[in-house]
Amino acid sequence: MAPGLLHGVRILAVEQYGAGPFGSQFLSGLGAEVIKIESPEDGGDISRSVGPHFMDELPEGARSLFFQSLNAGKKSLSLSLRDPRGRALFHRLCEGAHAVVSNLRGDVPVRLGLTYEQLKEHNSALVCAHLTGYGREGKRASWPGYDYLMQAEAGYFSLTGEPGSPPARMGLSVIDYMTGVVMALGTVAAVYDAARTGVGCDVDVSLFDVAMFNLNYVGTWQLNAADETTRQPRSAHPSLTPCQLFTTADGWIYLMCNKEKFWQALCERIGRPDLLVRPEFTGYPQRLLNRDLLTQELDAILVQHTTTHWMTVMGGAVPAAPVRSVAEALRSPDAIDRGGIASVPLSAGQYLQLLRSPLRYSKPEPAVRAAPARGADTAAILAELGLTEADIALLREQGVL
Repeated sequence: MAPGLLHGVRILAVEQYGAGPFGSQFLSGLGAEVIKIESPEDGGDISRSVGPHFMDELPEGARSLFFQSLNAGKKSLSLSLRDPRGRALFHRLCEGAHAVVSNLRGDVPVRLGLTYEQLKEHNSALVCAHLTGYGREGKRASWPGYDYLMQAEAGYFSLTGEPGSPPARMGLSVIDYMTGVVMALGTVAAVYDAARTGVGCDVDVSLFDVAMFNLNYVGTWQLNAADETTRQPRSAHPSLTPCQLFTTADGWIYLMCNKEKFWQALCERIGRPDLLVRPEFTGYPQRLLNRDLLTQELDAILVQHTTTHWMTVMGGAVPAAPVRSVAEALRSPDAIDRGGIASVPLSAGQYLQLLRSPLRYSKPEPAVRAAPARGADTAAILAELGLTEADIALLREQGVL
């Protein structure tokens, strides 16, 4: 198995459900040893039981496909952080770790002893990354936070969907995923700094802060020009036109003429160069002002042929994409050509199909591995600390493992 860019980096992950596991899975995919610390008191990561889809060929407790999608390639250590003996073992693990990452309510890391101030005596170069809903300080530190809540209060619902329809969320948990990636980035940066200086630190990222930061140019427009961006018809760009959905003979196509050269190429490819000289369409301001008229003109042309036909006609000269279902996207030649799906061999000739990390580099990459059963690596990890089989058996019997 190829070692990966982060080979030799050990991450202790006190995590569950979505955002944290998504972020640490990136680190695992880069070759880091990610050890999930799972509590024996409550059965470990709650996502192990999340349905509706399970795969019998996987180990007991790791059969949830939801769980597999967020925890590929990790190890699992069953360990109680509430028990003094469990915390003592955790501290010993910290001595040889590079980072502790967690996604908990903002008031929980200090209660579990996961902050840099609490752990630096065991490893002064340790990085402690905290992914929370609303941060570890302030009036909402103890509040539970979830992706859909962030989309609601950060304005995303007001930007998604058709004008006049009820407020709508995005179809994916984009705030969870983005926050996980930001946590992974912050962790790698802090580990790099600690390698240079010998001094670790706390790294903080919250769902709320990432949701707000993602507003990007829409937020900057509001802050500086008092512009209130709203939902646009056909998922259109708020100012660039044509940049939206159009109807075809068998569905939809998205065209994105975000440069004048693409608008010119579009008119040429559809056989309508006359649109280029019409005063209503001679620039972005004019096309935006007359977007409804332009939509009618382009619909009348594009509806004459299928989406596949128009994708061939555009030929990469005009930014265009077919509108696919999830099933169609996963089975498309584009996804297959990019090698975006990994098949992990299981027992009895069965395979678990997982989405590969989007990161590619010129060195050999680690193979994709299925997520582990809870506590699958407990004995091996504790044996590294010098515990005997009898020691481990006794701690299991006492509920520490």
